[in-house]
Amino acid sequence: MAERPARRPRRAHSAQVVRTERLTPHMQRVVLGGEGLSAFTAGTCTDHYVKLLFPAGGATYPEPFDVERIRAEFPREQWPVTRTYTVRAWDPEHRELTLDFVLHGDEGLAGPWAARVQPGETVHFMGPGGAYAPDAGADWHLLAGDESALPAIAATLEALPEGAVAHAFIEVSGPEEEQKIDSDVEIVWLHRGDRPVGEKLAAAVAALRFPEGRVHAFVHGEAHFVKELRRLLRTERGVAREDLSLSGYWRLGHSEDGWQASKREWNARVEAEQETATRA
Repeated sequence: MAERPARRPRRAHSAQVVRTERLTPHMQRVVLGGEGLSAFTAGTCTDHYVKLLFPAGGATYPEPFDVERIRAEFPREQWPVTRTYTVRAWDPEHRELTLDFVLHGDEGLAGPWAARVQPGETVHFMGPGGAYAPDAGADWHLLAGDESALPAIAATLEALPEGAVAHAFIEVSGPEEEQKIDSDVEIVWLHRGDRPVGEKLAAAVAALRFPEGRVHAFVHGEAHFVKELRRLLRTERGVAREDLSLSGYWRLGHSEDGWQASKREWNARVEAEQETATRA
């Protein structure tokens, strides 16, 4: 019986906060830099993400920061708490990593941290991960998401070649949350107001008259509207699975820890429902 390959040790990057900026009332930008990013690389994915590592319950970890050592020496409840964020931009020349955070007041962990963090402070993170980049062979592109997907959609729009055909829908709470994105693509900004997250977004995509040709679609954000748009695109529009990037970044009523623990089961159930509907 062949031996399993040894598990690669998990290495964390360490960086310092270079600067911060409040982009909109509920979006905070944090730019990281420093020598700790010398080993960080990012490819062509426009949905690259990193997992920030926050001390659990005020735990103090030995230096240099070593995830493997912490997991070996500390009880599980004192392991670092992870929060996942999309890479808005990576500048390899200046070794600067830009992350944007949605703020919900004092709610959550990463948002309050981003709102109060000061230049010079150190942060540890894993990554990057990522799987999506706009397919140059597609006839057109569909991008749809809420605030949590805004950084990835913005990065995608800025990566599209000149003349690319794209329809972009971004749902935010109100007009004050719109951002300037360096792209010629006309963005449809949907203002949610008091309506449920994703309701206006799903309706706008459903009402879109699809151009001719093969679409490459990116639909990310709250899990329920992603599920609804999965059904629309796969069943009603007949978009091939390989032409879809679909992900519930978060789910109403669930913390990231709770959502990540149940996400695999949720995705399997949704996929099974989709396959049944497609065959019907």
